[in-house]
Amino acid sequence: MILISIFCAFLTGKVNSLSNAIISGTSESVKFIISIIGMMAFWTGIMKIAEKSGITNFLSKCLSPIIKIIFPEIKSDGKSSNAICMNIAANLLGLGNAATPFGIKAMKELQKSNIADKTTATNSMIMFIVINTASLQLIPTLLCTLRQKYGAENPFDILIYIWITSIVSLIFGILSAKIFEKLEVKK
Repeated sequence: MILISIFCAFLTGKVNSLSNAIISGTSESVKFIISIIGMMAFWTGIMKIAEKSGITNFLSKCLSPIIKIIFPEIKSDGKSSNAICMNIAANLLGLGNAATPFGIKAMKELQKSNIADKTTATNSMIMFIVINTASLQLIPTLLCTLRQKYGAENPFDILIYIWITSIVSLIFGILSAKIFEKLEVKK
């Protein structure tokens, strides 16, 4: 895309406009990062406190019936279960960036239990990726922060639509992963 943009700018004689767009774009991206970094640091810290204080263990126990159904291959009281729970909790709060470290930790723990083939993802790994990608969000914090930054009168007026799309994508993703899992077992 960059090469095509440069080529088109030369063809149309708008190289100055392209260079101005590049400079203003980089400036805007730095301003954007600075505007959201405080919120990200705050919620990442809250999640770390929850992990150290044992809230993650409590959350893991509460979610263990669901975790057992969705992830039958893992122990519901293990490290991978706790990391999965923290990732889900961060995603529920709309904190995708805060969820990333927990997602990486969960994948590392799931990889430790991958005895069969370390180069192939297990069904639990695939299911975790599906759930993480669908990212059910009750409070889309980052999106609402962006909407407020860019002048939305009511940044939370999109909540119902986010809930509907998140729930539908989560259900469809889980069902698809389970169907493919069953098809693979039959082979």
